[in-house]
Amino acid sequence: MSNIYITEPPTNGKVLLTTSCGDIDIELWSKEAPKACRNFLQLCMEGYYDSTIFHRVIKNFIIQGGDPTGTGQGGESIYGRSFQDEFHQRLRYTRRGLVGVANYGPNTNGSQFFFTLDRADELNGKNTIFGKVTGNTIYNLLKIAEVETDDNDCPLYPPKIIKTEVLANPFDDIVPRALPKPEPIAKVETKKQAKSVATKNLKLLSFGLEAEEDDEETEVVHEDRKMKSSHDVLDDPRLSSQPAVATSNKRRLSDDDNKPSDEEYDSLMKDRVRKKLQNKIRNEPSIIEVKESKISRTEELRKEAKALMREIKKSRKQEKLDDEADDDDNEQEDDNDVMKEYRDQQQKYVASKNLRKDSSREKKTLEFLAKFQTKLQAARSEQPDSSSLSAAGGSDKRWSINDEDEDEDIQDDSWMAIRLDMDNTEHRARDPNKQDVDAYHIYDPRNPINKRRRHKEKEKR
Repeated sequence: MSNIYITEPPTNGKVLLTTSCGDIDIELWSKEAPKACRNFLQLCMEGYYDSTIFHRVIKNFIIQGGDPTGTGQGGESIYGRSFQDEFHQRLRYTRRGLVGVANYGPNTNGSQFFFTLDRADELNGKNTIFGKVTGNTIYNLLKIAEVETDDNDCPLYPPKIIKTEVLANPFDDIVPRALPKPEPIAKVETKKQAKSVATKNLKLLSFGLEAEEDDEETEVVHEDRKMKSSHDVLDDPRLSSQPAVATSNKRRLSDDDNKPSDEEYDSLMKDRVRKKLQNKIRNEPSIIEVKESKISRTEELRKEAKALMREIKKSRKQEKLDDEADDDDNEQEDDNDVMKEYRDQQQKYVASKNLRKDSSREKKTLEFLAKFQTKLQAARSEQPDSSSLSAAGGSDKRWSINDEDEDEDIQDDSWMAIRLDMDNTEHRARDPNKQDVDAYHIYDPRNPINKRRRHKEKEKR
């Protein structure tokens, strides 16, 4: 992942999208894709994306939005036409959170954009990358990806872009356009208006008598237009126009006349509430009883848990004892000849170790050294002196080690009498007139004596 951040160029520009699923921070590559970034920034400044939806969500692929119509077929760029693609060799669809321009072919970019949810190599060289989602806002983008969609990848409840805010604008020359606001649809009021009955003012001079005549005519017309039954129209003697039951003009007593007073009503309601509360108290157990029952239940559960723990511990102890008994039986069975030999050797090692600690060992070593010393002295005393050998006319070997070494090893104890005798020649004064074989001549050309000698030799030549 760190390799990706190294290869990607630095960003310049930032936009904050406030959506129904949370904020989304977008950083822009304004140097690598200047046309796409300028288009996106100006549309955000103009509020073009406000209240638009994400109309397409494909899980593990992309989330697409930026269409004000919400169909995926609308949207225009700030240039009034489609602008060209902008590809960069350091920008690839290699991870989630990248922002690209949506199109339907080469150089057909508009206002729609999309976010990637995973690696999408098939989009390289087809869609311009102009930004990336940064920080923890990537998780708000993943919330949008979790919405339910239909067969056409359209969300059933589409998330919405509430507003956009430009936090850092690398283009100082952008001037937002004044876009026409869509007119709200007028709501038709369905309230019924009360019809006012027209009444003529008969006191007016111009309508005095005429108005009275008109009223009389209208009353006659209304009486003529009054609904009549077959009893009134037909002359059948079986049909009578008189009602069978005479209606009394007395006003019926309404329920309001039998209503109790306010005080009586209040007392009745209080009695009803009291009865209801008493019934609830009788039917429902008290809070104290409920608490006591809960406490008793918890204590029972604790006791059961403790009993189970004790049984588990006992079973574990019994299993350990059984395992130890099995191990002892196996050891007794394996006690064969090999184990006996091993134990014997172990006992011997312990015994020898105890002997080493004994003080008698030092005495034995001193005795061995004393014997060896007496043996050396006896061997030297048995050898004749060199003076007696020379007087007898023998060769003066003096039992010394010469340059010629004998190859054969000495098998007997005569080697004890041999003494190493070095050449003890006295160091005498050196004679400068005689050349010493071991002396080395040092010639220094910088020495003035050597310079004179060289000069004399040249003159002789």
